[in-house]
Amino acid sequence: MVRIRLKRTGRCNKPSFRLTAVDIRRSRDGKVLEELGAYIPAHRIPEERCRLKMDRIDYWLSVGAQPTDTVRQLLKKVAQASAEA
Repeated sequence: MVRIRLKRTGRCNKPSFRLTAVDIRRSRDGKVLEELGAYIPAHRIPEERCRLKMDRIDYWLSVGAQPTDTVRQLLKKVAQASAEA
């Protein structure tokens, strides 16, 4: 089974994350199937906090990948922001 989840990068006290498609049996920072974007919560420009490849995310969701709760909330927030713009 494939999960869409966050992989932590960055340095101490300044985290950044990569949105990845990963086999469920792999560790958080283990080998990934595909990188789907980046999330930098401390970025100064709010529009630059999420850089996602929505076409690839839609593909993985269509073939049965399950997003984690955090990723599901992040995708919902991005969808609301794009609907408002």
